[in-house]
Amino acid sequence: MTKKKKPYFHNNVNAFRDAPAECFDSLSFDEFMEWKTGGWELPASVVCIIREQTKRGKIKEHVYKRTHAATAKIKKLMDEGKEFVFCNHNYVDHLVPNTMENYDDPLA
Repeated sequence: MTKKKKPYFHNNVNAFRDAPAECFDSLSFDEFMEWKTGGWELPASVVCIIREQTKRGKIKEHVYKRTHAATAKIKKLMDEGKEFVFCNHNYVDHLVPNTMENYDDPLA
């Protein structure tokens, strides 16, 4: 029995490449940044996403459906002194744990 070859779906790369610049809307830098940084959407089943950098420099992503599991992971990363990126439905934040030993006196 032979496998059927998947059909080829044509793309429009040449049409986009050859089109004049007037065919495309221009964006200011602020509009572009708002679109790219503020335009994320998570599925309703996902509570948050946590991204951490491993010792080898790779990014490891953790996706959580339950708040208590995400909270436990955040506490673990903070206790280990690792920095990470946290994303939920409302905001994205780059968290860096406070490494100071004496929290009462910031100059100690």
